Amino acid sequence: MLPFKTLQEAESAIGRSLTTAETIWFNYSANKSDYYLYCHNILFLFLIFSCVPLYYLFLEIFFRKSIQSYKIQPKVNLSLSDVFRCYKVVMRMFILVVGPLQLVSYPSVKMIGIRTSLPLPSLWVILLQLGTYFIVEDYTNYWIHRFLHCKWGYEKIHKVHHEYTAPIGFAAPYAHWLEILILGIPSFLGPAIAPGHMITFWLWIAFRQIEAIETHSGYDLPWSLTKYIPFYGGADYHDYHHYVGGQSQSNFASVFTYCDYIYGTDKGYRYQKKVLQQLKGASNANGEQNGGSATFAKDCKDD
Repeated sequence: MLPFKTLQEAESAIGRSLTTAETIWFNYSANKSDYYLYCHNILFLFLIFSCVPLYYLFLEIFFRKSIQSYKIQPKVNLSLSDVFRCYKVVMRMFILVVGPLQLVSYPSVKMIGIRTSLPLPSLWVILLQLGTYFIVEDYTNYWIHRFLHCKWGYEKIHKVHHEYTAPIGFAAPYAHWLEILILGIPSFLGPAIAPGHMITFWLWIAFRQIEAIETHSGYDLPWSLTKYIPFYGGADYHDYHHYVGGQSQSNFASVFTYCDYIYGTDKGYRYQKKVLQQLKGASNANGEQNGGSATFAKDCKDD
């Protein structure tokens, strides 16, 4: 809740006129508690988990022939009932784990200094903080993901997420409840290191989940804006990890590729890409497009 009753009080405290964005924020948040604002995350996550994957489902239903060449595993096609079953499991986990976790984690968010006050951060500050959050999350997630692929971690926890060897957008948050809790740590570390405004925190949660849905979409679409992000892995990169499955010791990174490259855990994927480039003519003749088809992946597994 803002400590100002009027716009004039806010402008007097800040020492300047409010921007349009700050005026909108004041009008919306002035009489709302910080806890109420923080709990917006629950609504945002619900909408993201429910609506963003529909984009890929819509393309698959109405433009199947047009996008078939961009499907990474073209021989795998789930029915609508299979997709709905996945969504029901995700929503059950959302109600039982994700939602309650958001409700009880507010004290830690308050403790690290996530603020709701004016002035709002500049666009450059928001972008810098979001970049920091992605890098911190990606590095810590890499090591947790590698742990989850040890024998105990995979058999007890991570194999639930790998039930989808050909992932779909709705399966991005499909995981064991303990994995959801564990992976909340990397997501929280960035804001803890560089705390910002609540709006930045909202954007971080939203963008990270949208990114996860894209990398699990099963489509390497050429018009995706993420193709212009340096070192970004994307759907093709992560799909290889799912295809190889429990034996995979490759492509652990959640967003970028630098950790896998530095620590040598992308060798299987890079070898596959090399083979695909060499056999590009033959693969196109067989209808395997895009250089990302997992058809050849079984011949390119890590030791």
